[in-house]
Amino acid sequence: MINYNTIFNIKTEAEFENLALQVFKFQFENNNVYRSFCDLLYKHPSDVKTIKEIPFLPIQFFKSHEILSSKESIKTTFTSSGTTGSLTSKHFVTDLNIYNKSFTKGFEQFYGKIEDYVILGLLPSYLEREGSSLIYMVDSMIKTSKHIESGFYLNNISELSETLIKLDSEGKKILLIGVSFALLDLVETYKFNLKNTIVMETGGMKGRRKELIRAELHQKLKAGFGVDKIHSEYGMTELLSQAYSKGNGAFNCPPWMKILTRDTEDALTIQKHGKAGGINIIDLANINSCAFIATQDLGRVYNDNSFEIIGRFDNSDIRGCNLMVL
Repeated sequence: MINYNTIFNIKTEAEFENLALQVFKFQFENNNVYRSFCDLLYKHPSDVKTIKEIPFLPIQFFKSHEILSSKESIKTTFTSSGTTGSLTSKHFVTDLNIYNKSFTKGFEQFYGKIEDYVILGLLPSYLEREGSSLIYMVDSMIKTSKHIESGFYLNNISELSETLIKLDSEGKKILLIGVSFALLDLVETYKFNLKNTIVMETGGMKGRRKELIRAELHQKLKAGFGVDKIHSEYGMTELLSQAYSKGNGAFNCPPWMKILTRDTEDALTIQKHGKAGGINIIDLANINSCAFIATQDLGRVYNDNSFEIIGRFDNSDIRGCNLMVL
């Protein structure tokens, strides 16, 4: 068994690669679904010498199978949002301490101590359903914050507007984290000129509004909030870690998370930096589920390991990977 604390103490690329190969071996031996997937690809730990050779499980498996590498009891199940009747992803979590540590250390690496911020959550679509990992994270951050003004906002955006303007003018450090459509609703009703606030979008119109490309969305939000940059959080139900962008469209990962891109025509081929392709994620915090996931996002990784998201696959099938019959 791998001690999860070693995951959060990674300092170098070599340490990451070494631990990723250990996690691969552990999950191959302890995750029946992942083992079956690897067997179909004729991939065995004895043959895998680099992280580029590790098989990445298509993310749709979280909708159709129980993805577990642990015999411990399930403490909570995070679920994705979905339209009525559609299958939702389920991430079974056996140790919430790992998630708590991951999002806390991850945020602090990029922004400093959570308790220093007033945390304002504008996440209506997530608050209105059960099982959101994002709500769990922001709720924990609100409780960690040393400011009594921290909290969630649903439909009371006039109160949020007043609170935001008042706290910002008092020089408080504020994190306003919100889903895209709700942030747009806010700036279309009220105008701001914020000096001490980080505005962070978590993506997604969730069917409430027409999807915008990120540059257009950020332009509207920058104008509405009176800020120079809009920050972004990149996470998903199937992960226990997040990447952050401080406003230039490029995301950075914490040391225990890494992004690779795969060829869109050959899902088993990992590409060189700079070329657009399907996003593959290594999230070592997923020690008890699956740490190696092929997502449906399209993106590009740069030489400094930062990455950008440029879209999604047009259909639900990831081409070149017809192994969903497991």
